[in-house]
Amino acid sequence: MRSELFGTLPDGSPVHRWTLERAGVRARVLTYGGIVQSVDVPDRSGRVAPVALGFQDLGGYLAHPGPYFGALVGRYANRVAGGSFSLDGRTYRLARNNGPNALHGGERGFDQHVWDAEPADGGLGVRLSRISPDGEEGYPGRLAVSVTYTLDESGALRIAYEATTDAPTVVNLTNHTYWNLAGAAAGTALGHEVRIAAARFTPVDGTGIPTGEYAEVAGTRCDFRAARAAGPGFDHNYVLDKGVTPDPVEVAELRDPASGRTLTVSTTEPGLQLYTADHFAPDLPFAPGAGIALETQHFPDSPNRPEFPGTELRPGGAYRSETVYGFSW
Repeated sequence: MRSELFGTLPDGSPVHRWTLERAGVRARVLTYGGIVQSVDVPDRSGRVAPVALGFQDLGGYLAHPGPYFGALVGRYANRVAGGSFSLDGRTYRLARNNGPNALHGGERGFDQHVWDAEPADGGLGVRLSRISPDGEEGYPGRLAVSVTYTLDESGALRIAYEATTDAPTVVNLTNHTYWNLAGAAAGTALGHEVRIAAARFTPVDGTGIPTGEYAEVAGTRCDFRAARAAGPGFDHNYVLDKGVTPDPVEVAELRDPASGRTLTVSTTEPGLQLYTADHFAPDLPFAPGAGIALETQHFPDSPNRPEFPGTELRPGGAYRSETVYGFSW
């Protein structure tokens, strides 16, 4: 493991890149936004290629924050309806940065801050931490957050999240890496085979907010219980069959038949957002469909949906979540 200067923000803050290598896999993580900048994996012939979409320099991330390339997303991943929620009888107003709704933590979420970094897990990983102050982007409570990135003995990338608060709040953290197992420069990831262990998903209204219904995937284009090729037009939250679990359970697989590379996703979370990157802007170096995001999470708008698994965190409690991205070829 090594650390190096990656760039400097306009305010003079340095951004470092940490490189983790193990079992044929190399992952690079930035202190800016907790971004997974790259993951390099061999194919069945031993040819190594980057399989996570990202930029070669800091300027790319500063110029294009909206797609959240590889980012650590918080304080609340996905959407909150109307940019507000109520907790203990009090209403909290959030930035409406996605039409009428709040998205991925607001106008300056966790993805746009520099995090403190230190070696973790005996030098096999890096732990990022920061304090999100009370009122940041409208969210209550002083939130102490740490996120640890580790490559395990098989080369799997483990991301472990922890948080505590001094006042009642809501928390929902995820990683927003876009995967293209043919290689980040290969063009489209559409056609990759996808499998998701979910018999239901949460339909949404025209602004991406769940209606509250749990819909069956059977007989619809949303059915990925058996692996099949992914097409465009997906930005769906899947209700994972396993629910919330204390330890990560495998819930999804992404496979590129041409290269032989396979990505498995294991998580403690109850939901997974499948996003096929249909909304990449023309000024990006990646076209729509160039990567597929598999975001482990609690459900969108859970603070306003008591029927969904809860996202409240209170003083004396601890938020813990873990997701593992495994690789084979």
